[in-house]
Amino acid sequence: MEHFYTIQGEGNFSGRAAYFIRLAGCDVGCVWCDVKDSWDNAIHPLETIEKIVAPVKEDNADFVVITGGEPAMYDLTELTKQLHQIVPMIAIETSGCYPLIGGIDWYCFSPKKFKPPVEDAYTKANELKVVIAHPSDFEWAETHAAKVNTDCLLYLQPEWSKQERFLPEIIEYVKNNPKWRISLQTHKFMQIP
Repeated sequence: MEHFYTIQGEGNFSGRAAYFIRLAGCDVGCVWCDVKDSWDNAIHPLETIEKIVAPVKEDNADFVVITGGEPAMYDLTELTKQLHQIVPMIAIETSGCYPLIGGIDWYCFSPKKFKPPVEDAYTKANELKVVIAHPSDFEWAETHAAKVNTDCLLYLQPEWSKQERFLPEIIEYVKNNPKWRISLQTHKFMQIP
């Protein structure tokens, strides 16, 4: 769908320069999704892997984030193979509803209520990022935290349009449950893509 060099705004790598590759296609359907035009892959032209990878080298990036849509819908083997010839680290942002195929160094698992994750997501997760948009999401986050591997970092992130309502609750929750950290969409505060 698009690719661009920017600053990672969320989770563990917030503040780090990152080349984003956004793949079109998603069947999860999150109501708060801020890139709904990524859902229909038929409206986006196919590009060769070489065309996707070339700008990464030109921008001298050392970190790539593959996102979507839902990027794990695709076999990422060849894309990640070519990217690893240029950059030392590749991350993916996924709902975990598909098995991962490809060489990823950092797995950001953000499960959604609209489509259940595969069991593989829990073992691969380096980072669990749960979007809080309803009071019940805290309990839902804990059910996923109980299933991820012990080294996985845990993040609670307010849904952008409900941040004013839920951020105070998230702050108190993290203070009472210090295994969790807070993730904010800092790129939106900085008004960058």
